[in-house]
Amino acid sequence: MCHRKLIFYQKMTKVFFKINKLFTPAEIVLFLILSLLALPACVFPEELQSVDDVVQKLQSTYEKTKDLKADFIQETAIKSIKKTEKEEGIVFFKNPKNMSWNYSKPQGKKLVINSRKAWLYLPQEKAVYVQKSESIFQSKFLINFFSGTGKLQNDFLIKYAESGALDEDGNYMLKLIPKEKTVACNSVQMTIDKKNFYILLVGFDDALGNSTTLKFSNIDINTGLTEKLFQFKPPKGVQVFEMP
Repeated sequence: MCHRKLIFYQKMTKVFFKINKLFTPAEIVLFLILSLLALPACVFPEELQSVDDVVQKLQSTYEKTKDLKADFIQETAIKSIKKTEKEEGIVFFKNPKNMSWNYSKPQGKKLVINSRKAWLYLPQEKAVYVQKSESIFQSKFLINFFSGTGKLQNDFLIKYAESGALDEDGNYMLKLIPKEKTVACNSVQMTIDKKNFYILLVGFDDALGNSTTLKFSNIDINTGLTEKLFQFKPPKGVQVFEMP
């Protein structure tokens, strides 16, 4: 409806110019201003929320999330070899400190983490890498946040993205700059759902110029995921490497 009214005013403006050639520029400007004031309020964008409000709502959403399941697509651009790798699968989170990344394409690798251990299973290599999860939680901001133990505002300076505050669907786009620079993370981009404040996209660059983007879809929360999802027993015939 609002779009139709906007078109109406555009057409009226053209007619005005055709039949009122003797009007002065000042009178034309006045006409345009009055026309704009007459437009319904719905054609103007809503007031943008502050970054702090968006971050607080985002933080609150994930602190109230007991568990989460989502499809994901991961794209990693490796600068040194000028190659982009694309993977996809399903990810599961359960607070506190439980997650399982199950890759289905192009290879079926798996990363399982609970409060005690972390397993990275690479079936194509017939290998499993195991380490204590404590070291992972200390170094991985995304793992920290999703597992309910991280506070974004403690670790990052946060502002709206340089390309704009909203994407084409009206979702919030944030840029996060680590307060302490690390090799693993130079900056982070996030797209936040405007309705429920779920994370739809995370992108981060490292100091070597590589970039990783994770896109989440079909997000389900608080479905009662079991603890078994976050346990892993290496299959027979694979080598197990204990990492420091």
